[in-house]
Amino acid sequence: MFGMGSSAAVRVVAVVVALAGSLALALPPAGDMKILVDRILRKEAMTQDRSTHWGVNMTTTEIIEAMGYPAEIHHVTTHDGYILELHRIPHGIKGASQDRPVALLQHCFLCSSADYVMNTPDQALGYVMADAGYDVWMPNFRGNTYSRNHVELDPANVKFWNWNWDQMAVHDVPSSIDYILATTGREDLYYLGWSMGTTVFWAMMSELPEYNSKVRAMAALAPVSYMDYTQGPLVELAPYSGEMDTILTLLGVGEFLPSVPVVDYIAEKFCDSNSTVAEICYNVLFLIAGPDSEELNQEFLPVILAHSPAGCSVHTINHFGQIALSGKFQKYDYGYLGNLNHYGHATPPLYNLSAVTTPVGLFWGQTDWIAAPADVARLAEELPNVALNHRVDKDEFNHLDFGW
Repeated sequence: MFGMGSSAAVRVVAVVVALAGSLALALPPAGDMKILVDRILRKEAMTQDRSTHWGVNMTTTEIIEAMGYPAEIHHVTTHDGYILELHRIPHGIKGASQDRPVALLQHCFLCSSADYVMNTPDQALGYVMADAGYDVWMPNFRGNTYSRNHVELDPANVKFWNWNWDQMAVHDVPSSIDYILATTGREDLYYLGWSMGTTVFWAMMSELPEYNSKVRAMAALAPVSYMDYTQGPLVELAPYSGEMDTILTLLGVGEFLPSVPVVDYIAEKFCDSNSTVAEICYNVLFLIAGPDSEELNQEFLPVILAHSPAGCSVHTINHFGQIALSGKFQKYDYGYLGNLNHYGHATPPLYNLSAVTTPVGLFWGQTDWIAAPADVARLAEELPNVALNHRVDKDEFNHLDFGW
């Protein structure tokens, strides 16, 4: 059906309805049939129009609305002055119900809320959860495409970027949780994190254990804490991340891999599934995240690469480099004198994973080069309330497959 034109798709649906009627088969309610037709037409239009890459120049909320879902934009200011943008899908495509539990979906490193909606509605997690009955909230960490504002500082000022994921853990996530609960009137919510979205959760609960009572359960996709078995470019760059951090900071550069128009152009021009060089784009992703040639929806690759990377601080990538080198899950290492100034002793404090008393589900892939299975196993041993430890039932499933 999806190789037909839109009018042909409608005719096929009409034939199905007629046949069902003649055979006395039960049909879905009229409203559900309209949803089915709308989805067929929308998917057909996107397939026919993929040469223009409908989502490349859209924001997260525009993508959501293009898929036929409601979308809201919210803002919250952290205690240290960063203005975060949160995107909300208040209900699924069938409309609102009276009692919808709240789900917070926190994105990964160099990602944004867009990563949860860049696929078809039956595949992208934001839509799937909204249709399953959740009130879906997708916050954006400080410094990414949507959270580039501060009460005093401008992103052009290197001081704007003077943070790492320690600050995300004690400011961004708690501020988002408190705002969402206040807005919805709920007492708690479900938290879903992907990659760095899990890292900051462990750190937050270590520093602010009172937030365990505000999270009913936590789902960790490709969970990252220890990085002893991490493979790929991140590990290769880790020995140089400290020097890179120092040099860039001295040069007044605080941002790492922002979303820029040239990346959008490259994505649209060369990463289309019809392009003769599209395979290069796929292989770059697999080099970073681990091997897999089946899970990625290749038609969405230009849209994905137009929204990712979405920017972060240089200190944040250095923090992950420090974790990989030290073998410890710890706060940012400022060096001997910097640690004395920040922490009162020469080494950075360790995060306490035993403080995470919220029920946790761990979801991991066998070919994930960043959240390696052996590191996830160590994390599982130290978390006190692992309700589920689930290996994705597929021999090849990498770090990016959880979102894309």
